[in-house]
Parts: sequence; C-alpha cells; structure tokens
Amino acid sequence: MIDACVSLLQEVPQVPTATDIAKRAGCSTRLVFLHFGDLMGLVLPVAYQSLTVARAAAAARNVDADRATRIATQVEIRAASCEAWLPLWRVALAIQRKSKELRSFIRFVHEVTIKRLELMYAPELGVLPDLERRQLLIALEAIVDFQSWGRMREDQGLSVEQARTVWTQVIDRMLPPTPPA
Repeated sequence: MIDACVSLLQEVPQVPTATDIAKRAGCSTRLVFLHFGDLMGLVLPVAYQSLTVARAAAAARNVDADRATRIATQVEIRAASCEAWLPLWRVALAIQRKSKELRSFIRFVHEVTIKRLELMYAPELGVLPDLERRQLLIALEAIVDFQSWGRMREDQGLSVEQARTVWTQVIDRMLPPTPPA
C-alpha cells in the first residue's frame, strides 16, 4: 500500500484516494483503512519510506575529490533526487499543517540536506567562522531545495542539464576559495 501510494504521488502531486491506493496495491479500500486508519496515517510512512529510498540512491560520493568534482557530484545527486521526489515533496508541503509529525519530517529533510552539504563542501566551509558557515549552509540548502528545482524545470523551462549547470555555477560562486591542501 505504501509503494502504491508513492507511485501514485509521483504521477499526480496530490494525496490519492483510498480507492486509488487500494486499486494500485491490489487490495480492498477497507484494508487501507484497517492498516492506516485514514489517509493521513499513511502519509508519514510513505514519507519515511521515500526518504529511505532517496537516501539509498543518493549515497555520498567523491567526498575527498577536488572542488569541481565535489560540486558536480553533489549537484548530480541532488538534481536526481529532486527530479524523482518533487511531486511527493509538494504534497508534503501542502498538507503539513495537518500533521505535526509531517512538519517534523520536513525539518528533518532540510537538516539531512544541510548535513550532506557540510560533508561535500567541508574544505571550503571549514575556513569560515561558525555564524558565516551556518548562514552559507542555510543559503546553499535554499538554493538546492525541491522548490528551486521545480522553478527552474517548470517555470523557467530548463532541461535537467541546464538546471544542474545553474546550481553548479551558483554553488561555486557562493563557496569561499578552497584552502590549499
């Protein structure tokens, strides 16, 4: 049922009906309600399973590489994640007022993204005082957010490659110089 809900959310960015979920999962609507109580009871397990799948697909790579490779790798991984999960993210944002747990999940995803940015850009971030470092991480996370990706792809009509190029250039400009090894 969770997999069915995820696939439906990726097709149409709105919470699917219990009937749609049941049909996709090959079970009865009653079984959906029996397991999850209501559709909001299904949303959080769907969100966490999606995060697990996304994190597995986005394992950190090239952490010790040169700056250009680290930026390119991070942008490639993040763009793929945004491309795959933007519909689900939009639904989560739209219904977050209905669930304290969903709001916590959204904050957690933001923090996971910041941790990845810290890992990938550690040499550059390491030269900054704590406050500047935190501010830069907040700005970088805003740049590579799902909504940013959606605006570039849909509102601006950029291809995946064009959007990745934008992120690559902006990140490179925002980061301080890489310290000598």
